[in-house]
Amino acid sequence: KSPWGTAQHQLMAARLKQCVVRRRDGPEQHGVAASCLRELRDKACGVLAIDKAREPITLVLAEDGTIVDDEDYFLCLPPNTKFVALAKDEKWSSKSLDSGTSWLSESVDEVDSAAEKWKQLARQLKDDLSNIILMSEEDLQVLIDVPRSDLAEELAQNETKVQVLQDTLQQVLDRREEERQSRQLLELYLEALKTEDSILSKVAEPEAAPRKEMDVVDTGTSSTDTSATTALSDQVLAALKEKPAPELCLDSQDLELVLKADAAALASALGWDKQKAGALQSACDQELSKRLQQVQTLHSLRSTSKGKKTLPWGDWPSAKRKK
Repeated sequence: KSPWGTAQHQLMAARLKQCVVRRRDGPEQHGVAASCLRELRDKACGVLAIDKAREPITLVLAEDGTIVDDEDYFLCLPPNTKFVALAKDEKWSSKSLDSGTSWLSESVDEVDSAAEKWKQLARQLKDDLSNIILMSEEDLQVLIDVPRSDLAEELAQNETKVQVLQDTLQQVLDRREEERQSRQLLELYLEALKTEDSILSKVAEPEAAPRKEMDVVDTGTSSTDTSATTALSDQVLAALKEKPAPELCLDSQDLELVLKADAAALASALGWDKQKAGALQSACDQELSKRLQQVQTLHSLRSTSKGKKTLPWGDWPSAKRKK
């Protein structure tokens, strides 16, 4: 090749931008090089085998769904930017993320492994420490068990502050357990009172009274609707059915799902009567309201403390509590 041809080839190569393209619901990614947005669209249609009838396509950033339709903006993007090609009538959604994450809307580099769940939880705390209040007992325990050095690195904090954070998480977990035990003692006490009243009433009532009471119990059991279904997961249903004061162990999302569930469907799924299911929903409502109130209080305090946008790590409560 002549020196002029070589120089021209190098100039054209320098103008090309390396990009990665894929379909909205397709896992396969293709690397293409294009000098402009129009060329990228044409090459994307070719490598992704998009039918001509479904053109023109729309290119969006795989990270957050930003529509890229400006040539200058395209030229400013870094090499190897990931694009999602949307055919006609297709729309981008959070499910288009490479990681396939759900309600947390994590970024494309989010890991799906259960072993890395603590990193997702740590990012929530990094954004807002008040998220501690909204977490489930299982999530709290996950963060407590993370090695201090790993958590410090993820949060970009020193190990001393991370130790205070983990001790605080343990305090929240301990308080929920203490509250659960207090509720159990109260329930046992109330049950004992009911039993005592029942014994005294049976002694005073005539012989026909127990039969009437039995009739009432029998007619109540026939109202259970076994065909009802709920959107609650098996794990949540198991917690509701087996754990004492289950509202304390669930995170705020699960509490909302319990509240939205139909009372009859919830009773059927748990094998309870409607009255007991209603009492459970009431307890979940109270717990969720309490947590949201606590978060709102923290946010109010934060907004009035020297204009700081995040809760200072150094002001987080001390790890030691007075017994």
